[in-house]
Amino acid sequence: MKTILVTGGAGYIGSHVCVQLLEAGYSVVIADNLCNAQRDVVDRIARITGTQPVFYQTDLLDLDGLRAIFRAHAIDGVLHFAGLKAVGESTEQPLRYYSNNLTGTLHLLTAMQEAGCTTLVFSSSATVYGADNPVPFDERMPTSATNPYGYTKVVQERILTDIAAAQPDMSVLLLRYFNPVGAHPSGWIGEDPNGIPNNLMPYVAKVATGELPCINVFGNDYDTVDGTGVRDYIHVCDLARGHMLALEYAFGRTGTDIINLGTGRGSSVLELIYAFSKACGHPLPYVIAPRRPGDIASCWADTTKAKEVLGFTAQLTLADMCRDSWHFICRQRERE
Repeated sequence: MKTILVTGGAGYIGSHVCVQLLEAGYSVVIADNLCNAQRDVVDRIARITGTQPVFYQTDLLDLDGLRAIFRAHAIDGVLHFAGLKAVGESTEQPLRYYSNNLTGTLHLLTAMQEAGCTTLVFSSSATVYGADNPVPFDERMPTSATNPYGYTKVVQERILTDIAAAQPDMSVLLLRYFNPVGAHPSGWIGEDPNGIPNNLMPYVAKVATGELPCINVFGNDYDTVDGTGVRDYIHVCDLARGHMLALEYAFGRTGTDIINLGTGRGSSVLELIYAFSKACGHPLPYVIAPRRPGDIASCWADTTKAKEVLGFTAQLTLADMCRDSWHFICRQRERE
């Protein structure tokens, strides 16, 4: 049985990947500082899978804390999700984003090297394609960014690529995924950020429950089907399955590879709002607001490589994503 360290494993995407890992028979160790997650998510993972993952409330800025985890466990591979991730916030607090995201990754790599752990799957982002590449985005395109969060991903990809080139036994997989939404069909885990949500789906959900008055649609003058931004929304359970396939692929190779994880099709902000309205059973109020700095008009994946290399194709629809998100919100309210 292989042991996998999941940084940010109590967070939205990490928790769903932990479920996949445990159900596949891996031993899971979670490191999360809980800055944007709740401790009871670890217990919910156990409720779904019947297996309790090991949990450390550890910040990646704490190198000694990371070293202690690697001393306590024979870690075979790492899935690296931890990091600050809000585009708008990154434009307001660039120093915080560069310091946290880059230093955390450098500390993780240091601890891995000292422990002889050579397999890493990195949570990158479609934001590294910047504003100048045409859609759909494929892995051969040049990288850039339109905001500090995106540049932290660009730089982390460079760091990981350079270290893998210098360390011939290392296997690094850079997963550029698009817009994860949805929740586990059990309703036990889903996207539940602390404070006001930065991502669209949890914001829409809070409007659906009446916790927030309306949805701000940032811009309706883009060159898209209805003027609102178009994104490649992928169900978080599809994304988690993609990570499982990526990890298995990473264990069988060395060097660096880059793979998109998306559906290969885009949906507009208004299309998502209408789909969620159907899921929750009532219309959702929204207002048009000015464009946000750093946003681009359209973003969706070329999924050819994921299909050819990993055998991965997204299976769940936008309606599935909205249904499962609403089910998670309803379960949350029942538990309160």
